[in-house]
Amino acid sequence: MLMPKRVKRRRVHRGRMKGVATRGNTITYGDFGLVATEPGWITSNQIEAARIAMTRSIKRGGNVYIKIFPHKPVTKKPAEVRMGAGKGAPEYWVAVVKPGRVMFELGGVSEEKAREAMRLASHKLPVKCKFAVKEQAEEGGEV
Repeated sequence: MLMPKRVKRRRVHRGRMKGVATRGNTITYGDFGLVATEPGWITSNQIEAARIAMTRSIKRGGNVYIKIFPHKPVTKKPAEVRMGAGKGAPEYWVAVVKPGRVMFELGGVSEEKAREAMRLASHKLPVKCKFAVKEQAEEGGEV
């Protein structure tokens, strides 16, 4: 399960998920990507479940790249506790995802296998996703 080794602040505000992703919105490592089309929080357990679904689908061939990391702690107070007495302890960790963010990448497999693996992974995630192919730059095109 992914989580930071150490953090500066243990409890953070919930924040807002306005706008589209300006960073991490291009396919850099692999040939195919899974792109979020709506905003949301993705927990470390969901990231791990999607990773397992992809690696099992491609039968351990090719490479899986995870491009999101759960930096944000989500706190929760115990059941049947009165109001007040501060904020609860961190319960789990989430990655904040905005539309356009490339969450996973695959390389070294065919497009059919990659499309099927990404489809299985998208079922594990709480946001709507789309399959994307890396666009190759032409050699010696415009100057």
